[in-house]
Amino acid sequence: MRIFILFIFTFTSLMSLQTSDKLFECTEIFKERKSELLVELERIDEQKQALSALKTATEELLKKKEIRLGQKEEVVDRKLSEITTKEESIKKMLKRNEEVLKETKSIKMDKIAQTFAKMKAGSAANILADMDPQEAASILSSLKPKTVGKILTKMDAQKASALTLILAK
Repeated sequence: MRIFILFIFTFTSLMSLQTSDKLFECTEIFKERKSELLVELERIDEQKQALSALKTATEELLKKKEIRLGQKEEVVDRKLSEITTKEESIKKMLKRNEEVLKETKSIKMDKIAQTFAKMKAGSAANILADMDPQEAASILSSLKPKTVGKILTKMDAQKASALTLILAK
């Protein structure tokens, strides 16, 4: 019986030794894995910090670009406003110039009409016959109908006909 107890005791001791060895191996494996995970965690943390720094730098760069864009938009808006103001001013000046030109032409035509009205019909007919038909018609249109009739009767029939057609338009 003693042998049996000794045998059980030895067997149990051996089993416990094997279990202890396995536990020791597991502990070692866990320790190795733990250190690997710690290294991996540290690497992830470094990447996270780098990503955070990159994000911050990108946001700052974006803000700077937005500010510059806003400033450029303000400059463009100001220049557009200046251009619009100048364009309106030029349109007003152009309109005034056209009015002055019309007035000048009207005064000029009145003087020419007065000159032709004072001329003898034959002299006026000779001068108008040698002129461009459009200009001659313009002068005739500013004269009184009675004076126009006298001048046209003194003119060559074909020329008088052409000027009459232009006046009729």
